Amino acid sequence: MTMYDLIVIGAGPGGYVCAIRAAQLGLKVACVEGRETLGGTCLNVGCIPSKALLHASHMAHEMHENFATLGLMNAHADIDWERMQAYKAETVATNTKGIEFLFKKNKIDWLKGWASIEGAGRVKVGETVHETKAIVVASGSVPTALKGVEVDNDAGVVVDSTGALALKRIPKSMVVIGAGVIGLELGSVYRRLGTEVTVVEYLDAITPGMDAEVQKQFQKILTKQGFTFILGAAVSGVEPREGGAVVTYAAKKGGEAQTLEAEVVLVATGRRPYHDGLGLEAVGVTLTERGQIAVDDHWQTSAPGIYAIGDSVPGPMLAHKAEDEGMAVAEVIAGKHGHVNYSVIPGVIYTTPEVATVGLTEAAAKESGRKVKVGKFPLMGNARAKAMLQPDGFVKLIADAETDRVLGCHIIGPGAGEMIHEICVAMEFGASAEDVALTCHAHPTVSEAVREAALACGDGAIHV
Repeated sequence: MTMYDLIVIGAGPGGYVCAIRAAQLGLKVACVEGRETLGGTCLNVGCIPSKALLHASHMAHEMHENFATLGLMNAHADIDWERMQAYKAETVATNTKGIEFLFKKNKIDWLKGWASIEGAGRVKVGETVHETKAIVVASGSVPTALKGVEVDNDAGVVVDSTGALALKRIPKSMVVIGAGVIGLELGSVYRRLGTEVTVVEYLDAITPGMDAEVQKQFQKILTKQGFTFILGAAVSGVEPREGGAVVTYAAKKGGEAQTLEAEVVLVATGRRPYHDGLGLEAVGVTLTERGQIAVDDHWQTSAPGIYAIGDSVPGPMLAHKAEDEGMAVAEVIAGKHGHVNYSVIPGVIYTTPEVATVGLTEAAAKESGRKVKVGKFPLMGNARAKAMLQPDGFVKLIADAETDRVLGCHIIGPGAGEMIHEICVAMEFGASAEDVALTCHAHPTVSEAVREAALACGDGAIHV
């Protein structure tokens, strides 16, 4: 029987990155994964397949809506849904096989099956118990159920995010329950392919937790793209019927029940930690009230030798947050110093335009007791954004009014998910808005709008 230094439970972004980093640091590592392929939810039925469909549907949208404006005449493309699904599957396969190659390269053992923790340093997979010095739980999350709504992905009528990625056909109509990242991204895929999309959200604004100006402008842009929004509404039930389903909802502040009919209903009300069958409580691992695994500053649980990261623990359920924790906890287990700066974790919505954010919102910065200044620059003043026919967004920079230190940034625009990293680096180094404003930016780029927003924190932007 091999004695491992570390067994990682789960091969998603947090787990496989943790395993690779630990192996690089000289540890003998195994990773437990019950799926047929590595990569977890993200690579198999989450981030990667959804981005493949977002890209494909964006290409279709550009051809039908913008090619003529660009002088590309008589362009037309029939949508072959089966081929688009095949492209998605090939994208997934390429990435998951890449993780398998990295495991072999770093001499990481893949223990195929589902894990349970039998005690300190003992992980059971199938009928075999493996011994290890340390355990990292990186078992990820699953879609949150909505009371009174039964999801059946195989039937393809009432689905969660997994089912929405593999519908047998492009529906004529779809109701999305939840106006968060997942609902809006998948809603965008089908809207671009011709589906009538209605989003029902319990709160009074889309993208809960984001900057208020981002919420308002983003909703306006999506409405222009053909989305219909019903906000402040509580869904009480979804009833499948022949040819679709009926959604029953009512205003949360009181009102008569109303109904919506659609061919497909997507339940996108968030995700919850998944650690069923691991036996955590039996080995003394404490859970929070929300069902997350409680950890200390070094990702150590209440049970000695057992650590946890990613969606299993408190914090944003983001693949890159899990990756950072995976690398950090591997460093800790190897006797080094692991660190994650939780105040500099970007978030991105991969619609068109993209939405990206990092750090504090304007409201949160003010609520912290700071005096703040805000620099905002509309993309209507950016030459590259206008040339790309995407001038509807903006860059908003939040800085401390006394120290000028950058506290946060919020972007709506083409490539926002790439642009946000400039501010991530700036925040990591404690940069001021003036530092960003004095940094030369290539012209013409959309990134110039970041510099303009920084200039707006001082004497004023140039191109407004």
